[in-house]
Amino acid sequence: MSQNSNFNFSTVIEDAMQVVLNPSGFYRDMQKTGGYVEPLIYTLVIGAVAGVIAVVISIFGAGLRFGAGMGIASLIFMPIAAMISSFFSGAIMFVIWKLMGSTQRFETAWRCVAYSMAVFPIMLLLQSIPYLGSIIGLALIFWLMFHASVEVHAIDRSKAKTVLGILAVVMILLNVSSERTARKFQAQMEEYSGKLEGIENMTPEEVGEALGKFLKGLEKAQQQE
Repeated sequence: MSQNSNFNFSTVIEDAMQVVLNPSGFYRDMQKTGGYVEPLIYTLVIGAVAGVIAVVISIFGAGLRFGAGMGIASLIFMPIAAMISSFFSGAIMFVIWKLMGSTQRFETAWRCVAYSMAVFPIMLLLQSIPYLGSIIGLALIFWLMFHASVEVHAIDRSKAKTVLGILAVVMILLNVSSERTARKFQAQMEEYSGKLEGIENMTPEEVGEALGKFLKGLEKAQQQE
């Protein structure tokens, strides 16, 4: 990892690869202080890389005409999402590390999380794999947080494994459950929206009847949840 006070864009890929391939060494050498600017720019660049990946995925998934529009939105949204996520997750991890006995400042905790955003593009690619993708993505995040716990926050390895392991299992179960609900709801929406095809050729009475059936179907689906 670069030790220069001035941010160098050429170090982003190098740092990201170090985080993924050698997390223990990266966090051992990571600067604990030095301001928010460099890690913030790093996070925005990683978010931009994720945005480019989202462009490619959306084009292949929705076609050039519709995918390009969604992709451009991703280029703007992804860096912002990465930045917000880093601060939000950093605050959570700061509390968790404090409860585990860390004496480090919030800046240090946030830096640990900010550099872990290296796996953000990887998690985006893994989303194409139902359930397994989110499990692997969360496992990667907690694996990095384990190394940060030991190397940066000087937390006992056994304690870090136990606490973060429990948190990882809980988060994975919650994420799988929410993904299952979302996929089921999407399938139901597609099923019921298909019944509204040809609505432009219906009379007002037929439109009202079709909408009534559509809403009843949604209500029934929600009750089943």
